[in-house]
Amino acid sequence: MPSAPSWLRDLVGAWIFYSVLPAWPWPQPRFERIARFAPWIGLVIGGLQAGLWWLLSGLEWPQVALVPAVLALGLWLTGGLHFDGLMDTADGLAAGPERCLEAMEDSRVGASGVQLSVVVLLLQFAALVRLGPLAPIALLVTSALARVSPLWAMARFAYLRVNGTAGFHRRHQKGLGDVVPTLVLLVVLSPLNPLFQQLSFWMAPLCLLSALVVAEWLGRRLGGMTGDGYGAVVMLSETSGLLLMALLAPSLGSGAG
Repeated sequence: MPSAPSWLRDLVGAWIFYSVLPAWPWPQPRFERIARFAPWIGLVIGGLQAGLWWLLSGLEWPQVALVPAVLALGLWLTGGLHFDGLMDTADGLAAGPERCLEAMEDSRVGASGVQLSVVVLLLQFAALVRLGPLAPIALLVTSALARVSPLWAMARFAYLRVNGTAGFHRRHQKGLGDVVPTLVLLVVLSPLNPLFQQLSFWMAPLCLLSALVVAEWLGRRLGGMTGDGYGAVVMLSETSGLLLMALLAPSLGSGAG
């Protein structure tokens, strides 16, 4: 087989690392600059969630059953990668600066991790119910743009663990070169795309801004970043994006049901 460009091998690596979807038969994956493609994997995951929403809506599922199914699909498609980081980070923050990393490394989940995970899922549930027919589009947008937050965290904050398994993300980062896929993604998610014309032109940039704010806030709280922190900012950014869209998106009246 012909050799593949490094960016394509990184894309295949991102597909394997960030999802439980079946691996590509070609090319051989590379796990170096995979973080730059995380937003695109998020777009696929959000697309599958949107597809399930439309399918179950067509089967006349009530939203009280539909929304948990869609959220469960998102958690399963990621293998719980980001959700685990959210819980561990909550436990670390609750333990205080001296024991933060130790608590995050502990495989046992503490009360703070459980509480924050429940709060996040409830807020996502509420936002999706409020969005109604706009929820599938919101899932696409927030799932993709929330995954820009780790890129910001990687660029802005030192990695805190000497031998941490997620340290390779920061070591292989290439600055502006890693931003290009995200800029292309923003064009795809803009109202220029007929699929997203239901959204105001400022909705995607606003969700992106909220993702960057979340990454900046958590990086400052932790004094750096870890792999768990990268996962936490994805979950928190998805939640903040959905809440923003639920609060500000136009024409919600008839579909908020």
